[in-house]
Amino acid sequence: MLSDKAKNIKASPTLALVAQAKELQAKGFDVISLTVGEPDWPTYEIPRKAGIQAIEQGFTKYTAASGIIELRQALAKKFTNETGVEYQANQVTVGPGAKFVIFSALQMICNPGDEVILNSPYWVSYPTMIELADGKPVIVDCDAKSDFKITPDQLRRAITPKTKGFLFCSPSNPTGLMYSKSELKELAKVFLENPQIVILSDDMYNRLVFDGSKVAPHILHVEPSLADRTVVINGGSKAYSMTGWRIGWAAGPKNLIQAMGDYQSQTTGCPSSIAQKAALAAVQNCEPQVTESVELLKRRRTLCLDLLKEIPLLKVNPPDGAIYLWVDVSAARGKKFQGREIKDDRDISDILLNKFWVATVPGFESGTPGYMRLSFAVEEKRFAEAAQRMKKFFAELV
Repeated sequence: MLSDKAKNIKASPTLALVAQAKELQAKGFDVISLTVGEPDWPTYEIPRKAGIQAIEQGFTKYTAASGIIELRQALAKKFTNETGVEYQANQVTVGPGAKFVIFSALQMICNPGDEVILNSPYWVSYPTMIELADGKPVIVDCDAKSDFKITPDQLRRAITPKTKGFLFCSPSNPTGLMYSKSELKELAKVFLENPQIVILSDDMYNRLVFDGSKVAPHILHVEPSLADRTVVINGGSKAYSMTGWRIGWAAGPKNLIQAMGDYQSQTTGCPSSIAQKAALAAVQNCEPQVTESVELLKRRRTLCLDLLKEIPLLKVNPPDGAIYLWVDVSAARGKKFQGREIKDDRDISDILLNKFWVATVPGFESGTPGYMRLSFAVEEKRFAEAAQRMKKFFAELV
C-alpha cells in the first residue's frame, strides 16, 4: 500500500520527543520540556485581537494562494528593512508556516538528484525536506573550531556540478550562534563563483539577537547582488510567538516566488485567512513587544548559562541569538548510570526524560553527536528545576 517515500519518511524527532513528554505528563509525571522551539509567552495581544476580529467580521474564506495583498505589501517593506534589498509585494509569498515555505521552495528548485548543501549541526527537518523534494542533502560537518558554522573552504569543497542550493539558518537552530558580516562576505565570494546555486536563508530567529542589533547580519547586507537567487524565509512563530497560527513567508526572485505560490495553490490552497490578519497586525504594530521579548531572553540566557556551568561534565556555548543552548555532553560518554553505559547523547536524552523527567533534544538528531539542544524559552523557575535534575543525573554517573 505504501510508496517508497512513505516507507522511508521519518517523523520530526523534536515533535516526537514533545509527544513523549506529553504522554508522560498525562500519566502524572512532572516533565519539564526543554525540547520544542516555542516561546512560552502568549501571542501578543494586538495579533490576538486582530485574529478574533477577523473571525467576528467574517474574514474566514479562501484568500489568494500567496496571501492577501495587504500582508504581502507589509512583508515586502519588512524584508526591505531587514535585508537592505528592495522587495515588492509580487516577490513575497505567504504560506501555512515557515516550515512549509521552506518545503515549497525546495520543491520548486530541486530536480531529482540535485544536491543541497547543509552544515551540521542543522535543524532536524532540513535533510528530510530536501529528500522529499527528490534532492540529495550534502552535509558538511562543522565543529566548535568554527563555532559550528561552515567555512568558505568547506563550502567550496562541497560544491559539485549537481549542487543546486545552500540552506542555512542564522542565528542557528540548534546552536544559537550566528554568522558575522565578515563570515558572510567570505561565503558570498564562493556563491559569486558559482552562479547556479540558490541560497535559502532561514531567518526565523533574525530578530532574536542579543548584541543590541535590531536584526542579525544577512548575506544580502554584504552582497546585495545575490538577491536574484536568494530566498529569504521567515514567519510569525518566534518573534511574534505565533507558533500555532501556522503562518510563514518568503521573499525572493519573482519567478521562484510565483512558482512557490502556484505550488501552494495545488497543495494547501492558501494560508489561513485569520492567521494572515493576525500576522499583518503583528508585523505592523508589535515592534515594542519584540524588543521586550529579546530583553527577557537575554536575562534567561544569563541565568541558564550560570545554572549549567555548575554541572562539571557540561560545556555550554553561549548563544548569539535564538532560544537555544548548545551543550557539549561528550564528557559523559563511556560512563555508566545505574549500570547502563552511556554510549552517546541519545542515551543521555533517554535517561533524562524517563528517569528525571527532563525532555531534551540529542545532538545526534542535528547531525552532531555529543551535544544536546536545550530551549531556554521557558519560565526561569522551571529551567532552574530542570538544571537541578540534570545536575543530579550527571553527579550519579560513574
